[in-house]
Amino acid sequence: MTTPSIKPWLYGKTLGELKEVAASLALPSFAAKQMADWLYKKHATDIDQFTNLSVKAREALKEHYQVGFISSSNVQTSVDGTKKYLFPTVGGKFIESAYIPDKDRATLCVSSQSGCKMGCLFCMTAKQGFQSQLSAGEILNQVRAIPEFDKLTNLVYMGMGEPLDNLANVLASLDILTSDYGYGWSPSRITVSTIGVIPAMKEFLTKSKCHLAVSLHTPFDEERRKLMPIQNVYKIKDVVEELKRWDFTKQRRVSFEYIMFKELNDTAVHVKELVKLLNGLKCRINLIRFHPIPGTPLLGSDENAVQSFKQALNDKGIVTTVRASRGQDIYAACGLLSTKGLNKPEEQDF
Repeated sequence: MTTPSIKPWLYGKTLGELKEVAASLALPSFAAKQMADWLYKKHATDIDQFTNLSVKAREALKEHYQVGFISSSNVQTSVDGTKKYLFPTVGGKFIESAYIPDKDRATLCVSSQSGCKMGCLFCMTAKQGFQSQLSAGEILNQVRAIPEFDKLTNLVYMGMGEPLDNLANVLASLDILTSDYGYGWSPSRITVSTIGVIPAMKEFLTKSKCHLAVSLHTPFDEERRKLMPIQNVYKIKDVVEELKRWDFTKQRRVSFEYIMFKELNDTAVHVKELVKLLNGLKCRINLIRFHPIPGTPLLGSDENAVQSFKQALNDKGIVTTVRASRGQDIYAACGLLSTKGLNKPEEQDF
């Protein structure tokens, strides 16, 4: 593997940060907007391409910075069209992104951390432990580095890591994605997930207009504690109570992710408690089929249980859908492909 240059990236810097770069190198203030234009509009990969900056300015930039770019080291394509991209990080670890085409939509699921410290029982990424925070540039690199970049309609921060545990870099990446100086996306095209880190969630809701998805998985305290250690710090009832203070009736929505586990969280009692928990909050629930991963005793609910659970919630007035299972033939579960890369780096082509 080629060792990346140690020079910091310009790619992934917000307009405010680019202004600081320009000031530090005694460049004119308008140079920041010019840099942003080359980075996010013209997709430059080399400072020498910044041709409306003087040669002296470009040389000063090159002395201290690089544009920054990492190609994927591996890609696997599913029979259903889903693609799983493996990226090395600046620190030499691995992250993964999933491209999911579906009729007139094309969604990219991106990672925000290498590994994860949250320890959820059902997550393969958790078994890697925490390795590093991704910079805003490394988060956005997953978007621009894939050949399907121009086809993307939606982005979800639901890959490796807990996005709100890397809040500063996630917010910077969202600013670049949604600002006029950056990619100019509507916030309604982007969803950020969390397991319920309340202080960071409040800051995210204050500073971003993107959608929020909360990993719920069971309404019962003790069950959730066994699945998700975060329940010891931020109980789901407290997460929901905080969300009820926010307006999700206009352009922003909140949804709850609910993985279906056989004989654990798929009963009528769970439906009743979910209705009680979410009463008064305009939201939806996305049911997710669980496909077993190595090292966990959990099993997925059968299809009849999934559909019955969905119907019961809809009958109670909670909009509930079942997420389609995609890419099961290509290490689709988050963390599987990157774990393979960590265990057998000699097999990676980069």
